[in-house]
Amino acid sequence: MNGHPQSLNVALFIDADNASSRKLPDVLNELKAIGNVMISRAYGNWTKPCLDSWRKVMRENAVQAVQQFDLIKGKNATDMAMTVDVMDVLFTKPVDVFCLVSSDCDFTPLVVRLRAQGKTVIGCGNPNSSIAFAGACSRFIYLNDPEVKQSTKAEPSPSTEQPEAQKPAPALPKRSGTQLKSDTKLMNMLRAAIDQGGDQEGWAHLSGVGSRLSPKGAFCSRHHGYAKLGDMLGAIDLFELRIHNDHPQVRFRKRSMPTLPSKNQVKGD
Repeated sequence: MNGHPQSLNVALFIDADNASSRKLPDVLNELKAIGNVMISRAYGNWTKPCLDSWRKVMRENAVQAVQQFDLIKGKNATDMAMTVDVMDVLFTKPVDVFCLVSSDCDFTPLVVRLRAQGKTVIGCGNPNSSIAFAGACSRFIYLNDPEVKQSTKAEPSPSTEQPEAQKPAPALPKRSGTQLKSDTKLMNMLRAAIDQGGDQEGWAHLSGVGSRLSPKGAFCSRHHGYAKLGDMLGAIDLFELRIHNDHPQVRFRKRSMPTLPSKNQVKGD
C-alpha cells in the first residue's frame, strides 16, 4: 500500500450556459479530493447578463473565464469552443481525469472519445441532464440545485412524449451485502482501488476510489442497485466509512484480534 494517496491530474471544463454557478465550490472540493486540479476553465458569452452570477465565484476559485461570442442569433458556440480545448488538452497535457460540467447531450461524443483514450470522465449536471451524456461518463454527479437554469437549447413541449431513449431506466434490484461480498470480481476491484489510494492507515478518499473504479469495466454502483458508491460500500461489512476534513473516506475494516486466555485461566482449566 502506498504511503500517500496517488495524485491524479484533473482538468475542469464548465459549460456556463448550462450549469449553476452556486455549485462550483462543491464541484471543486470533489475534484480536489481526487487529485491536482491543474486546469479550471468556464466557457460562455460573458457579455450576457444571465451569466453575471459566475463572475464572483470564478474569481474566488481561480477559474479562467473563456469568452465565446454567439456567432448566430439563438445558437451559442460555447459547445464547440469547449470541445476543441478539451481535445487540445487531451493530447498536450498529462491529464488523468476530465470533469465536464454541463447538462447538454451534445458533449456525449466527446465523452466517448476521451474514454476511448483511457481517460476517466466525470460529468456534473442538473437532474434533467441527458441520459445519454450521463451514461457515457465514468461517473456522473447530479447537482441538485433548485436554481439550476435549464439548457438554452429548445426542449420538447410538455405535451410531446419523450423518445424511448430519453425515459429514465428502470431501477435495478439492490444486491445485499452478502451478495456483494460473494462477487469475487467486484471485491477484487474494490480492494485494488482502495489499496491504490490508501494512506498509511488504509483510508482512501471515496471520490478517488470511484474514479479508479470507473475505467475498470465502466463500474457503476447503480448497476448493483445503489445510487451512490458510499451506500454500496456501507452495505458490505468489510468496509468502514468516515468523514475526514469534510470528505468521505473508506478503508477495509480492521478485524479485531481474539482475546487469548490468561495463564491463570489455562491452569484453572
